Amino acid sequence: QVQLVESGGGLVQPGGSLRLSCAASGSIFRFYNVGWYRQAPGKQRVLVAGITIGGTTNYADSVKGRFTISRDNTKSTVYLQMNSLQPEDTAVYYCNANYWQSSAQSYWGQGTQVTVSS
Repeated sequence: QVQLVESGGGLVQPGGSLRLSCAASGSIFRFYNVGWYRQAPGKQRVLVAGITIGGTTNYADSVKGRFTISRDNTKSTVYLQMNSLQPEDTAVYYCNANYWQSSAQSYWGQGTQVTVSS
């Protein structure tokens, strides 16, 4: 079992920055691939950034160059640094962790709200 807790969301003006954190407990974090997803009202939940157990990253085109995902296995935490935020980034952001060789072992956090508005 893995428990995930997101934090760092809030209200920010356009052009501002936020850093989201996903803290994991209950298992050995280094064996999990992790992704940040977001869901805006009336839209599907989509992957915005992912990082593998080996440190390989991938990003949605909409956030490439503005967002950076990273992980600190000593702290069992994954981060999402979000710069140059725009109103289109407004959504609930969720952390997801998947065991590297078992698709059945997938876990979600509760989500954190990010609102970009002037």
